[in-house]
Amino acid sequence: MTTPNGGDLLVATLRALGVDTVFGIVSVHNLPLVEAVDRDLRFVPVRHEASAVNAADAYGRARGTLGCALTSTGTGAGNAAGSLIEALSAGASVLHVTGQIDSEYLGQGRGFIHETKDQLGMLTAVSAYAATVTDAADAGRILREAAAAALAAPGGPASVEWPIDLQYAPQTPADQDGVLTGAKTAPVPSAARLDAAAALLATARRPLVWAGGGAARAGAELSAILDTLGAGLLTSNSGRGAVPEDDPRVVGNFASGPTGRALLDEADVLLTVGTHFRSNETSDYRLRIPEAHVQIDIDPAALGRTYPAAHALHGDAAQVLGALAERLAGRDRNTEPGWGERVREARESARAALRDGIGPQAAILDALTAALPRRAVIARDVTIPSSSWGNRLLPIHDPRDNVFPRGGGIGQGLGMGIGAALAHPERPTVVIAGDGGLAVHLGELLTLAQERPRLTLIVFNDGGYGVLRNMQDAHFDRRSGVDLATPDFGLLARAAGLPYARIASEADAGPVIKEAVDSAGPTLVEVDLTALGPMKNPFTPPVSIPGQNQ
Repeated sequence: MTTPNGGDLLVATLRALGVDTVFGIVSVHNLPLVEAVDRDLRFVPVRHEASAVNAADAYGRARGTLGCALTSTGTGAGNAAGSLIEALSAGASVLHVTGQIDSEYLGQGRGFIHETKDQLGMLTAVSAYAATVTDAADAGRILREAAAAALAAPGGPASVEWPIDLQYAPQTPADQDGVLTGAKTAPVPSAARLDAAAALLATARRPLVWAGGGAARAGAELSAILDTLGAGLLTSNSGRGAVPEDDPRVVGNFASGPTGRALLDEADVLLTVGTHFRSNETSDYRLRIPEAHVQIDIDPAALGRTYPAAHALHGDAAQVLGALAERLAGRDRNTEPGWGERVREARESARAALRDGIGPQAAILDALTAALPRRAVIARDVTIPSSSWGNRLLPIHDPRDNVFPRGGGIGQGLGMGIGAALAHPERPTVVIAGDGGLAVHLGELLTLAQERPRLTLIVFNDGGYGVLRNMQDAHFDRRSGVDLATPDFGLLARAAGLPYARIASEADAGPVIKEAVDSAGPTLVEVDLTALGPMKNPFTPPVSIPGQNQ
């Protein structure tokens, strides 16, 4: 019988955390870990370390738990850094375990194979937690501590570098069901702060709530406070689905558009829950909000950072909302007559205006809405359909089904989609990507072909970086770096062993998408944007160019 080693310890830890699938690339510097995971759990051999982290990130988001990625030391860990930045930006719970050279040579700079200078420093810069296993006896504690750090709000990736000799060292995998090392209790605002915030909310005549990603696990409490206040709900991109988007109180991700701006101007009190007011959702912070602002956030640094808060409440969203609801219970609503109807009118007008502006792509929106069940996962890369209508009009009913790179980095959508699809193999997953973004990690088509998840990959092909092309056409006199060679996606799908379909007209959208979504495995669907025709209103990114769009 083989003596248990670090791989067995990792498996025991992951099992205790409910993780059954791990994403990574095998190496001489993580072989015992990969061997044990592949033997006892499911190991998914992606084609790039960045995709391993993206897939683990989305696996955790889709399940509302932890994801795990395995990479090699040196270049392998460096390849993962960009996706760790995304996980850090999103507060995603990722356990990233990377190899390291033999502990005997660590830090000596001898040029040992796969060695890099100050790998721990690099990991510290792009992770919420980073540590080195320096003693085999300490490996279990470090893994548990890292998992606790990744799962603790406000979250973020935890990276562990593990020298290869210590991975092979004998272990006695203990029962890992105990309390995670370093687990933290959520802070609770003082009674006085809660009382004062509730008193302000009670005065609201035209209340609005703005929910961000921090409200994702507070859906019931969020819905209750909307009822109590008679409020409408704006969301950030990350807050979508905290209250299902077919709820008439949900205006949605429209705060910075004309309808959202008008509604914010009319509102007299704003309650924000776990939103960080990102630049692209506030017109580079020029968006006006009411001065009577109550802000809830688990991250103390976020309170008042972007907009002043009359009452800043540091704590868990569900707990704080519940405490406010208790204080408001029994009070008569102060809401102005007709405010609820004004919210519903804003909801409908914002959606109608956007739908009209996307032209023939509305047929694809309609086809997806009709074909997808209520709890399908929608993974979106950074591309025009994602950033114009996918982030607002495709209905989201649970925040775990809304998977996208919150930091805005292109090329992460397919890796994320694979992770989300394997988190819920019983549900269909759709990935919305552009041809430019897909090319960043084109090798993951082979992972898709090998693992065969129930995933429909919709590639919007405009021959390059359409978002930046539109920006250059609007503001500059020439194009630079945006027109790209694009493969024949039919031949590419055939080479990878993937079913393929093409949408070249509005009439194609319904039957093609229905067949792909209903299938039991992967399908690559190309949307030929030249044949389909242009959007009525060309999309440009929500970024400022000095002197041109202030």
